[in-house]
Amino acid sequence: MLSIVIPAYNEEKRISATVKSYHSYFKRVLRNFEIIVVCDGCTDNTPNIVRKIALKNKKVRLLTFGYKLGKGGAIIRGFDASKGSIIGFTDADEAVSPTDFHGMLKKLDEFDCVIASRRVKGAVILKKQPFQRRLSSKVFNVVINYLFCLGISDTQCGAKLMHREVYNTIKGKIKSAGFEFDVELLWRIKRAGFSILEYPISWKHTEHSKFKLRKGPKMIIFILYLRVFR
Repeated sequence: MLSIVIPAYNEEKRISATVKSYHSYFKRVLRNFEIIVVCDGCTDNTPNIVRKIALKNKKVRLLTFGYKLGKGGAIIRGFDASKGSIIGFTDADEAVSPTDFHGMLKKLDEFDCVIASRRVKGAVILKKQPFQRRLSSKVFNVVINYLFCLGISDTQCGAKLMHREVYNTIKGKIKSAGFEFDVELLWRIKRAGFSILEYPISWKHTEHSKFKLRKGPKMIIFILYLRVFR
């Protein structure tokens, strides 16, 4: 069974289209799957939108929390509530299509973890991020690879899949709750000896991103803390 977790904080403008797109696609290609939307501290209509979808589609589940969990915290809650032997997450903006997510899934026959990537051969950028975002992203990946020796060109692309045993092995060690979660997740997976594949996707930038550049310094500080104290 495949479990897809979608963290959603104030995503009323995008969540319906994303959930319906993923549900419609995987309903055609898989018998056993579930979509878990985790709403953490939402102050808009996101939970109600997902609740209505879930009432009509049994494969869609909603988890709601009255306080802010952060991206990483929401994903962990979703993983812990999931039932699949294969678990993964994708962003609420559908920057990664269900078709590419399915392609990633197929590669789990060969690897322990598969992550979406915008920076490996075969990837296509359909709509670029603003220049400042692209520059900061490249600098961030250079710093991260220097500190953690990950050998991964795109740690922050918002879709990742793994076998449940991978998550079960590392989940007790994860300390991150924010956007730095992706880095720690990959680092823990690699340190545990599991294989990771970067899968080329067709990616598009979308507006209303929940990540703000001002959060970058805080991310770096927390990541440095992880590197030193592990």
